Amino acid sequence: MKSPKQLTLEKKILKMLSGKALSAVKIMINDEEIQYLQDYANTVSIKRLHYNDHGPVHMRKVVLNSLMLIALLNQVGIRFNIEKEEIGTFEDTKIAVLIASFLHDIGMTIVRESHEQMGAMLAVRIIERLLNNLYGEDKKKKVILRSIITEGIIGHMGTQKIHSLEAGTILVADGCDM
Repeated sequence: MKSPKQLTLEKKILKMLSGKALSAVKIMINDEEIQYLQDYANTVSIKRLHYNDHGPVHMRKVVLNSLMLIALLNQVGIRFNIEKEEIGTFEDTKIAVLIASFLHDIGMTIVRESHEQMGAMLAVRIIERLLNNLYGEDKKKKVILRSIITEGIIGHMGTQKIHSLEAGTILVADGCDM
């Protein structure tokens, strides 16, 4: 069952989006596998390790923070790697950042140390499923976005050197939820 905080954050996120990014978030919000992973991340984090929230509320806060950050950067004319490298549009940047933010802590279901790598491993099938749904037959875009999303998940703790503004956004957005 979703908590009131989770539902409130989802409403805020949905209001900020339109188009394909809105479709992506709706899919993720309603995806049972993602919900189970996020819920279990909290079980491990809070009940077993006595840490703070690493579950659905936290991941939605990171999504919200990421959306605000990329909107601010976009307003002042900063172009993200997806755009600069002519892979896609700002909408594609939003989608990559959304997916990485939404999944960044699912590795907590396995282990705390190196949860970024475990999360990337768990996320591969989910990312591919989401991208197939959103981008159909555009194989090149799906392959590249999968890499950028994975970099965002792996790089969110600052333990791995990252090389895209998209991944940097996840790192900062995660750090802002303290």
